Amino acid sequence: MDEGLGAASGLVRLTFMVQNLYAEVGRGCDLTVAQAQMLCSIADRCVGMAELSATLGLEKSSLTGLVDRAEHRGLVVREADPADRRAVRVCLTKAGTAALNRFHAEVTERLDQLVDQLPAAERDRFTRTLRRIVADSPAVFAS
Repeated sequence: MDEGLGAASGLVRLTFMVQNLYAEVGRGCDLTVAQAQMLCSIADRCVGMAELSATLGLEKSSLTGLVDRAEHRGLVVREADPADRRAVRVCLTKAGTAALNRFHAEVTERLDQLVDQLPAAERDRFTRTLRRIVADSPAVFAS
């Protein structure tokens, strides 16, 4: 164990580990990281393009291309926003839901394997701490 590792450095390392795992599982599920992030962001509801752009941190043109490619693959559909005729929302299709479920199950299993290496008391403390840290961030990956 690296006793000199501070919280910030540890979080950066953890982020790197999770991003690599996320990308690896995505490749196995035939999803790019961006596609996986988008599917996770719209898992339980249709989302407007502006909100999706903000959630994913993508410019409008990049998001349009991402949605176009996902729509072409049958993962998502665009539908009119009933509250604003000028806007569209992005929704999962059955194929998109299946891809998301597979991706989610595999990522969850792999991440659980990492945490399961900790003794029970440490694992519980780690989980409680994570909940506090992410409490106010958007839920983009179902629990």
